[in-house]
Amino acid sequence: MLPLVETDEEWDAVVPHETVMRPGVEDLCARLGLAGAPLTRFPDGSQPVYAVGETHVLKLFPAVAAQEGAAEGRVLAHIEGRLPVPTPRVRDFGPCENGWQYVLMSRLPGENLARAWDRVPRGHRERLVTEVGETLAALHSLDPHPLEDVLGPGDWGGFLDRQAAGAVARQRGHGLSAAWLEQIPDFLASVPLPRAPHRCLLHTEVMRQHFLVDPDGWRLTGLFDFEPAMIGDRAYDFVGVGLFVTRGEPDLLARLTGAYGHAFEPSELLAYTLLHVYSNLPWYMRELRVPADGTLASLAEAWFGTE
Repeated sequence: MLPLVETDEEWDAVVPHETVMRPGVEDLCARLGLAGAPLTRFPDGSQPVYAVGETHVLKLFPAVAAQEGAAEGRVLAHIEGRLPVPTPRVRDFGPCENGWQYVLMSRLPGENLARAWDRVPRGHRERLVTEVGETLAALHSLDPHPLEDVLGPGDWGGFLDRQAAGAVARQRGHGLSAAWLEQIPDFLASVPLPRAPHRCLLHTEVMRQHFLVDPDGWRLTGLFDFEPAMIGDRAYDFVGVGLFVTRGEPDLLARLTGAYGHAFEPSELLAYTLLHVYSNLPWYMRELRVPADGTLASLAEAWFGTE
């Protein structure tokens, strides 16, 4: 039986430890008709995820994250077969004991794009980002209405207000220096963001880490991890694109947005970077180029410019 996990402290004491988790996972697999299948826990990810044999993946969400499990199951079922890049096929999902949620899905083939990227030839990188742009265009074209009962935020303007109110404190908590912190309020005030945008289904973490690729020809073979999906402004999805896919390379971002069919103002994307649920500016600054003049306007161009 999966153990009760209702607090962060219980998470730290229980979830990382396979001696505690595995008996419950094996029991759940047996109930799902997969008794005796080899179990291999993936080392990455914010939730416990297991390969079950060669063809299945089991993702688990404790009570503190149960809503995310319900959302991922619903989103994957909604988008199945509707994107240019494969997504996991849902085999089963729902609640189990002690408030846990599970999603049993198909296992996608391929190698993680983040790990493979340094080996990808330049021409193939350009084609891969083109595929990412086409995939986002397809995702954002889907009707999100059937998912409104499991995905938020219902009020995009209210979400922006809440995120803006906590933006300075959030970055201070991550260790951002005062010289950058003091720029945030005026920068956010200077960027007009839509309070009632055309509502799109958002992945929210469009990163190389969430794509799979076939090294034989360098084609995308999968997009996964929809647990933090939201409904909102399509530009929000391009935070991850600029930071984790094109990573400050303007020609790659131009190619990707060309395939997507729309380009965004760099200031708009940096504003959404500061407002993103998982925003961590000091981390991004360690990963990407930071202009010498130390302004947020220059940072926006360095990370999200296309020229």
